[in-house]
Amino acid sequence: MDHLTIDTQSLIFRFTSGKEYIYKLNGLLSSLSAFVFEILIASSLSWRLWEFDNNVIQFVSFGLWEVYYPQQFNISGTLTKMLVYTPIDSTWNISTEFLYAQNLIVWAIFMKPLVMVFCVMAIKISCMTDPVVEMQIYCYKISALILAVSSVFTFVSVTWNHMVDLYGQTTLDFPSDFSVKKEDLRSKHLTAVFPVGLLISTMSLFGVIVFISEINDLKLQRPVKPKCATKTALLEA
Repeated sequence: MDHLTIDTQSLIFRFTSGKEYIYKLNGLLSSLSAFVFEILIASSLSWRLWEFDNNVIQFVSFGLWEVYYPQQFNISGTLTKMLVYTPIDSTWNISTEFLYAQNLIVWAIFMKPLVMVFCVMAIKISCMTDPVVEMQIYCYKISALILAVSSVFTFVSVTWNHMVDLYGQTTLDFPSDFSVKKEDLRSKHLTAVFPVGLLISTMSLFGVIVFISEINDLKLQRPVKPKCATKTALLEA
């Protein structure tokens, strides 16, 4: 009977410890997921989708650093539709919101690995025999701060691009030798970048909440410092 009780207590302890470590990994997994999705939207060619009143080119899709469009070519008497890729370089009139989107997304991507590094450090410290609570709190604070800033960068970049493109007046324009003119623009279409960007920001904020929760738990576990012996003696006197 005693052996059964010991086994049950051991199982409960393992289950509790397992749940604790799974919870600790939530912040790391949220940061990793946001990092992967951020790379995907940074390399996406669907930041903007413009439709034109043109017989040769009907749609132009914009990435942050290049555009592509399907164009028909007459090859040996046969009309063949091919995708044409053009880099967005200094010959383009790049709008302010587009320039900020490029810079903010790059910063957000570079910040995510720092978050994961400090998060892994905090988890490794917690696995030590005598973990340093103050160091864990410090690592989680840095992770939360960097992740919160990167989520703001992502939110601003996708939201600003979306609002100016569909509801504002963008100054983004083609070079003079581009295959279609901006004057032929018929309509603009919603792309997946905006909702995916909001999803990334939400995942990042979830990670921030997990880090803050870990900080609060660690503060409760922090050992209380003993009172100074001299001060105690003076009070007794």
